[in-house]
Amino acid sequence: MCGIVGEYLFKNNCCNQDNELMLNKIKSRGPNYSGFITKDHIFLGHSRLSIIDLSNASNQPFEDQEAKLSMVYNGCIYNYKELRNKLVKKGYVFKTSGDTEVVLKSYIEWGHECLKRFEGDFALAIWNSKKRSLFLARDRFGVKPLYFSNSNNFFRFGSSLQSIIAKKDIDLELDPKSLHMHFSLHAVVPAPNTIFKNIKKVPPGHYLIINKDKKLSINQYWKLDATRESNYITDEQEAVSITKDLLINSIEKRLSASDIDVGVLLSGGLDSSLIVALAKERFPNLKTYSIGFEDDEEEKGSEFFYSDQVVKKFKTNHKKFIIDNDSVLSKLPEAVRAMSEPMVAQDAVAFYMLSELVSKDVKVILSGQGADEGFAGYFWYKKMYLELNNHNNFSKHYLDRSDKEIKEFLNLQFENNYTSKMIEEKFKAIDSESLIGNVLNFDITTLVVDDPVKRVDNMTMAWGLEARVPFLDHKLIEASFKIHPDLHLKRNGKNILKSICDDLLPNDVITRKKGYFPMPALKYIRGEYYDFVYDILSSSKCYNRDLYNRDYIEKLLEKPNDYKTAIDGNKLWHAAATELWFQENLD
Repeated sequence: MCGIVGEYLFKNNCCNQDNELMLNKIKSRGPNYSGFITKDHIFLGHSRLSIIDLSNASNQPFEDQEAKLSMVYNGCIYNYKELRNKLVKKGYVFKTSGDTEVVLKSYIEWGHECLKRFEGDFALAIWNSKKRSLFLARDRFGVKPLYFSNSNNFFRFGSSLQSIIAKKDIDLELDPKSLHMHFSLHAVVPAPNTIFKNIKKVPPGHYLIINKDKKLSINQYWKLDATRESNYITDEQEAVSITKDLLINSIEKRLSASDIDVGVLLSGGLDSSLIVALAKERFPNLKTYSIGFEDDEEEKGSEFFYSDQVVKKFKTNHKKFIIDNDSVLSKLPEAVRAMSEPMVAQDAVAFYMLSELVSKDVKVILSGQGADEGFAGYFWYKKMYLELNNHNNFSKHYLDRSDKEIKEFLNLQFENNYTSKMIEEKFKAIDSESLIGNVLNFDITTLVVDDPVKRVDNMTMAWGLEARVPFLDHKLIEASFKIHPDLHLKRNGKNILKSICDDLLPNDVITRKKGYFPMPALKYIRGEYYDFVYDILSSSKCYNRDLYNRDYIEKLLEKPNDYKTAIDGNKLWHAAATELWFQENLD
């Protein structure tokens, strides 16, 4: 994994002035090499984290002089050797042994259709100097980030929002519609939008083309289709067998596509524990890592009780880290600066601190994101399923705040209930025959991209650590969505994965209640953490921004642990975390 940036000037030729500002914002994503090219109307920059083909021959930007193409690429194509063999048979000659050259030659051979052949996680940009056109693409689940801004004078893109705004020449007007969603959907703003009107994201499973006439088109190359009732797999044994085979294949691909060691982040939950169980059979010297925090009077600060059982059973090369509350508090501003967009999940700083420690040992890790969304693990799925097709109850189980509360909270003008309208449009496009079908599809194609996936990417890549997510293999997810929801929702959800685990994992891990990465200090705000939050929300910067209604904020500050979301998030922390992001990244 790496970082990419670029700029297409429509009228003037590019120069190196100020482009280094953009490149500096992505250097943490690729500490091994940083390069750029500037020619005519285009600037392309790249920071490399060397994982496959460690030689300088695979440094980027990567060019094909004959085809007049230049590329910057972030990610990994796990089937690159298979694609390379096909291209060799067609007469292509390769100068490198990595996946970067395979990506560019695949584009030369198949055009945008190459995206359908890629099995992996990627964000890429290809400049065609003949046509003076720029091609951008993002993987099916948006595992790799790709932001852009389009104006009359330039088109700019980058792996982080900070790289887009580094030159300080973009109007950062807030988008009320996106902020409505941000404070309703666990800080998710679905692509192509961000909280800023003039900055967008390439949607997952899409590619973008912009030409010399400034014409921009965005096209979809992959969609997760809803399964009709008559086409579901209803045989549980068949469903388990198919899922296990595809998951093993996904894990093997992500462990094998590397010329350096790969580890696993082991939380002690079902998902990461299953990855360890299946990976250890095939990679005996597997490294695993766990992190824990100080206990609170109401909640344990670690899941070591579970992760230790997994380590003992599979005898992995394990390291666990215990972090005190003072260290967490001192690292919070750093973690927030690493966020491309505001995040409110309590475990973001945990991923940040774990990544710092793990990156000293390995540069690639596997993580369990996507299992809950892809295999019905969240508690709200069961509730929605029991209520059959009552779409009116969706908001009750799912949203952090009602439309009424959003309008009491934010000093913005809202013409509509933007979040509900967006969800309604998404459900209509998904067109499942059931509410649960719509919700599962919505979560895996929308929620997962801009919550857990974005979180783990931002926090790991802040330390030059690549996270790979086996549960978000598109073949695995496509198969999962052909399994009847009845089978997924048995055993309080995630039944298919639990059935795979029955012969592999300790029973405590399988039967434990679904939880979130424990971070008690940000869930129960007391003592120095309360002082920290109070200072943020009482600062002159917060007052001058005037985004929040002060009466609402004072209500939260008066009773900091009384106001929770439907999924038990702390509303005071949501407000403070978002304001802190503004202060650390904009002010």
